[in-house]
Amino acid sequence: MDDKEDLIQSNRIKLAHLFKFMGVGVVVGIAYMDPGNWGTDIAAGSKFGYSLLFIVVMSNLIGMFTQYLSSKLGLATGFSLAENCKIHLPRWQSLSLWGTAEIAAIATDLAEVIGGAIAFNLLFGIPLVYGAVLTAVDTLLILALERKGVRKLEAVIIGMVAIIGVAFLLEIYLAAPDWNQIAYHAVIPELKSDGIVIAVGILGATVMPHAVFLHSSIIKSRLPMMDLVKSKKSMIKLSMIDSVLALTIAGLVNGAILVLAASTFYQHGITIESIDVAYKTLTPLLGNLSSIAFAVALLASGLASSTVATLSGQVIFEGFSNWKVKLWQRRIAVRLITLVPAVIAISIGINSLDILVISQVVLSLQLPFTVIPLVYFTGKKDIMGVENMNKRITKILALICTTVIVVMNILLLLYQFR
Repeated sequence: MDDKEDLIQSNRIKLAHLFKFMGVGVVVGIAYMDPGNWGTDIAAGSKFGYSLLFIVVMSNLIGMFTQYLSSKLGLATGFSLAENCKIHLPRWQSLSLWGTAEIAAIATDLAEVIGGAIAFNLLFGIPLVYGAVLTAVDTLLILALERKGVRKLEAVIIGMVAIIGVAFLLEIYLAAPDWNQIAYHAVIPELKSDGIVIAVGILGATVMPHAVFLHSSIIKSRLPMMDLVKSKKSMIKLSMIDSVLALTIAGLVNGAILVLAASTFYQHGITIESIDVAYKTLTPLLGNLSSIAFAVALLASGLASSTVATLSGQVIFEGFSNWKVKLWQRRIAVRLITLVPAVIAISIGINSLDILVISQVVLSLQLPFTVIPLVYFTGKKDIMGVENMNKRITKILALICTTVIVVMNILLLLYQFR
């Protein structure tokens, strides 16, 4: 009887540790349900029905594994991915990776800011340019909460994730999708040549380079828990659970967006060319409640993911440069660098859905330059330590994930230049 009570008490302690540890995964996970995902998933569902759902599932699984490696690197070494690149790689390699990471940060925030701007326009009629500026300002205000402690910032982002989740539960209920088709296409690959660009865009929208850089940095905020958890190995395990839970939610949201598009637009033979058209088309198909829920979720997604993108830009800049600048100055600089391309794109009238899809393809093309160093560092004994370095099964999984990412990008390039 005493042994049973001890086991129950031990499990309660582990659960309590997990709840104290959780939060980082959700912050990183918002990057997996950003407006870029909306763009690619809506395009995929409206053009190809349920057939690309497997790509969403596969990409999310790769994302879980990649974020696990990222958090593992941060916890084991005490340095972010960007810092490890600066410390362990030749200068020219580090500078090259810094350049590609900054391009990824700009492409990321391009999608986030435009998503927020579209949501402000749909809900309140605010012009897109002003909506983009408002999104940028709101992002800085949300980030200011970090002065009250990182948990306050995490709580706001968790709240926005909850809004997105509830909105899409409602959307799926109203759309009444074909669950047999969902079950089939979630596990059976079906990729035609004309779907390669969108498929790679889904991969780039799901496995986000900036999220990999961010996770390895903000996970260090949990290192003070070492007194409770006792070992880095246990902390890495908690981080893995946190990441899996958060990205499962993100994967369900991404799948729901594609399913919504497939069960409404595709079923009615409507190819969606922009998010605002998707919003307007939902009203006659599913009613006003559906379109309002769609726009509210898009606003929450745009604000939360733009906040995370700004944090990521800050982490990338700090890690590679090691420049000591005041926090608010860094954030305003990062915000301006990534805001300008969005304002230019909106001003010259580029289609919003095209911008979102193209930005995610850019992210996918950059992804190997993030994942390969990550896999390399986590497999090195002298960097990770014997206990925390990747073991054989992890190395095999890492090789498979990296190969999928590289092959899909090669297919994209071959398709574009054939």
